[in-house]
Amino acid sequence: MEIGKKISEIEIGDKANFAKTITEVDIYFYGGVSGDFNPLHMNEEYAKKTKFGRRIAHGPISIALVATVFGTKLPGLGTLAREINAQFKAPVFIGDTITAQVEVMEKNVEKNIVKLKFTCTNQNGTVVTEGTGFMMPPLEKFKEL
Repeated sequence: MEIGKKISEIEIGDKANFAKTITEVDIYFYGGVSGDFNPLHMNEEYAKKTKFGRRIAHGPISIALVATVFGTKLPGLGTLAREINAQFKAPVFIGDTITAQVEVMEKNVEKNIVKLKFTCTNQNGTVVTEGTGFMMPPLEKFKEL
């Protein structure tokens, strides 16, 4: 794999995305990693009684898809996250295909920081998560890994 873009290679308006269908396994794995076993995510009978009518995915799962874009596409491999701010706009259900779209909004060459906005949408075009991230792209090119 090739190291990500240096700040000099990044342009305002650059975009990248990643899409994934959310599965039962994703929810259980996230619960295991985070310790979040809220019945809204894990218990179908409980979730049926909520306003959602069924289980929903943990909100940070959509942020993980955004992190995939930051860390593998834009800026890419070698990027360090400085800050991520997100708003959860709609639930994500098992079987939803979520697309995380990232766009460069600003760059500060002196501090080697780019501001990116992100939007996660489901297969119906509904925005489920949106926000911003401040990333430090890799400082120099390295040999392929």
